[in-house]
Amino acid sequence: MDGLSTIDEAGIARLVHAFYARVRADAELGPIFNDAIEDWPGHLEKLAAFWSSVMLTSGRYKGQPVPAHLKHKSRITPALFDRWLRLWKQTSDELMEPDAALALQEKASRIAESLKLAMYFRLDRQSARTKDSLQRSAQA
Repeated sequence: MDGLSTIDEAGIARLVHAFYARVRADAELGPIFNDAIEDWPGHLEKLAAFWSSVMLTSGRYKGQPVPAHLKHKSRITPALFDRWLRLWKQTSDELMEPDAALALQEKASRIAESLKLAMYFRLDRQSARTKDSLQRSAQA
């Protein structure tokens, strides 16, 4: 079983609300999220729509997560994604059936990796490092 058969809109809403209650209370994540979000009820609805679209292919989400995260790049570190994922795992393990929790965790991990790449990977810097490395190798 892929876990998707036990995921429904109500379960996603419960998961999103419980998870972001933990995020808001977290010593490292809380200040970032609480400063960034002015309308928590509206944001939770948007996040539930996001996860509904991702897991149930409902098409309810109409946002752009990369630009939303880029606005806060100065405060978001790659390590915070790992903290976010640990809380997501803990919450989904507690609230969802095991197969559903695993499916949600795997999807969250791929999304976090995509966001990190979008936020921190720059081909021009990578190319410059590679060029410098090649030049040093040629001089040796």
